[in-house]
Amino acid sequence: MNALIVDDSKAMRGILRKIVRGLGFSTLEAGNGQEGLDQLHAHDDISLMLVDWNMPVMNGLELVRTVRSDKRFEPLRIVMVTTETEPARMVRALMSGVDEFVMKPFTRDILVEKLRLIGVKIPDQATAS
Repeated sequence: MNALIVDDSKAMRGILRKIVRGLGFSTLEAGNGQEGLDQLHAHDDISLMLVDWNMPVMNGLELVRTVRSDKRFEPLRIVMVTTETEPARMVRALMSGVDEFVMKPFTRDILVEKLRLIGVKIPDQATAS
């Protein structure tokens, strides 16, 4: 299972990497939406993408729209991990194809709960930390 973490903050990528690796995922990373899109095209085994909204070059919403316009990525689960909490923005992102939201700051348990809500398989032993 591969997860792609797309965030312009190296620190946030590190936090997410630690959590999802602890859940049994291998990880790939990108610092903006365009790099994330490039990673998706280079690897055909990514099942989960955690994406920030506000990034340079290509923001998270643009990335989600681009990914969702490509049928090859239909099974991909997308979680937006963001500080954007305005309801209108959340609706816009959901309509663009985001499966779930995680608001920064967040805990490991919140992320695990959101992943389970969207059907991401997580081994029981991985959640016992």
